[in-house]
Amino acid sequence: MKRYRNGEVWDFEHEMQLRGVQREVILGLDGGTTNTICVCMPFADRLPDPLPVLARAVAGCSNHNSVGESAARETLEEVMADVLSKAGSTRSAVRAVCLAVSGVNHPTDQQRILNWLRDIFPSHVELFVQNDAVAALASGTMGKLHGCVLIAGTGTIAYGFTEDGREARASGAGPILGDWGSGYGIAARALTAVIRAHDGRGPDTTLTYSVLQALDLSSPDELIGWTYADPSWARIAALVPVVVSCAEAGDQVANEILLDAVQELASSVKAVVKRLGLCGQEGRDPFPLVMVGGVLEANRRWDIGREVIRCISMDFPDVLPIRPKDSDNKTR
Repeated sequence: MKRYRNGEVWDFEHEMQLRGVQREVILGLDGGTTNTICVCMPFADRLPDPLPVLARAVAGCSNHNSVGESAARETLEEVMADVLSKAGSTRSAVRAVCLAVSGVNHPTDQQRILNWLRDIFPSHVELFVQNDAVAALASGTMGKLHGCVLIAGTGTIAYGFTEDGREARASGAGPILGDWGSGYGIAARALTAVIRAHDGRGPDTTLTYSVLQALDLSSPDELIGWTYADPSWARIAALVPVVVSCAEAGDQVANEILLDAVQELASSVKAVVKRLGLCGQEGRDPFPLVMVGGVLEANRRWDIGREVIRCISMDFPDVLPIRPKDSDNKTR
């Protein structure tokens, strides 16, 4: 075990170690493009329900595809140190660490993060690294990896498992390669619609007034500078509520953007379900569909999640939608 890039973040451990024997703990991290959440829980052979959380910490983006490898690792290390400090614990008391982070798309991604974690934690600590979609699925199926999960936050991904361990995914390749239906995808299309309307290449839309008001800008020309001053995915995706509000008020352009998003999200789920045969040969076998992420939240008249379920149910009528508690906080 050694101090890594941010050695100072572990300085609190000196004082903690003077306090004597510490209870064993486990760390769980859910890392996305908008934020990263880490919880510290007591280690036990069987955890009660609800889970006893000793401490919780929140940090920024930990998706290396969005902010780069160095910044992502810095965020992960800081949030782990923060939660252990709040729990009055140290790395020596940790029994296991499970990282579920967006951007883990290949075994090489997993191995790179595992090697980095091994440098930070003592050799006795068990380490697990997964794509955040795996943890999201387990959150809705009581830990059983079977069925499909749809995450739609800043980014989006559909991920599925069969009972015999086969897996498949769709989307989740980032905004350049097509996370259409994600918060970023919805907001980026809205910004494009504003520019098109301003140029005369597209229809007029109330998105123009609403977006400019939300950003405190006076002209669509200023959108160019605003967008490229900091084109981070989460910053763009934060405009999704503006798009939804315009659609609810009857704006045709905003409505079409959301309808297209619904089709994209539903098609990702359908692709995974068909590839894995989760629906059975006749397409009528029930399967769980775990739905998480702010884009799918159910507290609006224009309910994207509800429309996605309706679209999927047309092909798979026995789908079993599941919305875990606090699922809207999943931002990917």
